[in-house]
Amino acid sequence: MAQKKYLQSKLTQFLREDKIQLWKPPYTDENKEVGLALKDLAKKYSDKLECCENEVEKVMEEIRCKAVERGTGNEHYKTTGIATIEVFLPPRVKKDRKNLLETRLHITGRELRSKIAETFGFQENYIKIVINKKQLQLGETLKEQGVTHNVKAMVLELKQSEEDVRKNFQVEEEKQNEAKLEEKRIQRTKRGLEILAERAEMVDPEATPYLDIANQTGRSIRIPPSERKALMLAMGYHEKGRAFLKRKEYGIALPCLLDADKYFCECCRELLDTVDNYAVLQLDIVWCYFRLGQLECLDDAEKKLKLAQECFRKCYGENHQRLLHIKGNCGKEKVLFLRLYLLQGIRNYHSGNGEEAYEYLNKACQLLKELYIDPSKVHSLMQLGFSAQEARLGLRACDGNVDHAAVHITNRREELDQIKKEEREKKRRRLENINHLKGMGYSPRAARQALHQAGGNLEEALKILLRNPQMWWLNDSAPESSNRQQSPSQEKIDQLVYMGFDAVAAKAALRVFRGNVQLAAQTLVLNGGRLPPDLQLSAEDSLSTPSTSPSDSAGTSSASTDEDMETEAVNEVLEDIPEHEEDYLDSTLEDEEIIIAEYLSYVENIKSAAKKN
Repeated sequence: MAQKKYLQSKLTQFLREDKIQLWKPPYTDENKEVGLALKDLAKKYSDKLECCENEVEKVMEEIRCKAVERGTGNEHYKTTGIATIEVFLPPRVKKDRKNLLETRLHITGRELRSKIAETFGFQENYIKIVINKKQLQLGETLKEQGVTHNVKAMVLELKQSEEDVRKNFQVEEEKQNEAKLEEKRIQRTKRGLEILAERAEMVDPEATPYLDIANQTGRSIRIPPSERKALMLAMGYHEKGRAFLKRKEYGIALPCLLDADKYFCECCRELLDTVDNYAVLQLDIVWCYFRLGQLECLDDAEKKLKLAQECFRKCYGENHQRLLHIKGNCGKEKVLFLRLYLLQGIRNYHSGNGEEAYEYLNKACQLLKELYIDPSKVHSLMQLGFSAQEARLGLRACDGNVDHAAVHITNRREELDQIKKEEREKKRRRLENINHLKGMGYSPRAARQALHQAGGNLEEALKILLRNPQMWWLNDSAPESSNRQQSPSQEKIDQLVYMGFDAVAAKAALRVFRGNVQLAAQTLVLNGGRLPPDLQLSAEDSLSTPSTSPSDSAGTSSASTDEDMETEAVNEVLEDIPEHEEDYLDSTLEDEEIIIAEYLSYVENIKSAAKKN
């Protein structure tokens, strides 16, 4: 497959250089059938490439047919408005993996998914469609999602079958159940990540680990509140995708990685240039394309690999100078560059650029030799009480020296323990301040925003809240629904009247602040005994009181069930977050070694053929 793709790319280059249009005479006749001139052209190019003439002719005929189909499709689209979509099926499907589907662009993503499932024999609910490097949104039309004529669509199965044919109903049912479970896992992942992103500052840093973003030293980076949720969702989806990559579940990994890319794009450019997360994500997406066998999607790889290389340059500095200054070495990060060079080599090979492919593959091969680790050295470090992962990372950081690696790992452990202790203390103080303000009746969101504005100073945050009583509304529910509370008790009204406030104003303030005497009194004092206009309730709200229904008594049970489900969702996310902060730099490089050897053999064959010429 790889060699055929190279041949296609090379022949396409020759045709472009020679300005030959295969869909026109003398290569295609008036009936759109192949002309005799194609055979002579195949002979010319086969001599040039030192390839089998029949193979070259066969590939050129495929190129010609595709060009004719595209031309016919373009004419058809202009006259009827019916677009053609090129559908790429999963590798297990035993048929030509390039398939054309005609559709109008005003249909929804759900309708397109249904049409693809029906046409190619999938279970509709157990596939995902990727178009323009994004997951197809089921509720939006194709036109709204930027889908155009001649676009490419990739079909991903939530659970791929190892069998060519599902033999009976029982097997079919089992596969459907597996896919259903995978869909539930994906939905739980999404919910778990949202919960973590929303509640990250409200958990005990000692008891509950959660996603955080740090620089190369391991210290947390200050993130604007407006970007924090998007960044945490991006990191969460990336970690989940990487967990699937480790298990070689590429069809499930890719949607997670693409979601991560979407959320990363909501963050400011300066932040993405500070850490290497975004660059690593680009490599992971392209690696996923490759492992899925979707070589046509490698058209997008050039852009992603250039983006990764540029991010590494900004993050690590020219020639890794910034990284060397911070860490003292760059041995571990070389793993990322090995994969970058390997993917650049693969992309160039499939684009017909043999010389460039050889250059990148050779660079990857040299790095592979540098990063090779003697298993006996790993064993020696493990006997000292270090994990295999720590041993690999330490040896790569210290050029394979066991003694230096042992010292490096020990020092790094102590350094990270100190950093984590300091970070936990900062988070604990912030959590205590938030809880202090919560105890005064403010919502967690209002407390967080006030502390952010006050730079973490509790007294200043309280002053901000007192000066801006409308911030009390900063919670998860809308003010309208929050207003409709039961009338406050006469006892609380009397307390405020005893303090010198008017009874009507006291009652209104207590209703606004849900019976919190302290907040009501503070607000009345600061506003001359009256509520600010933006906090005053309408007469209708003042008179309305919530009724109690039998369903209210069941609320505790329902809330308990929801809480259990949320806990399960969060735990499922947390179990895929690696314990070691440099997990993404650890690799045995076994897969890379095999792939480098395979593609080097391809380009060596090309070089041999060129020498014979």
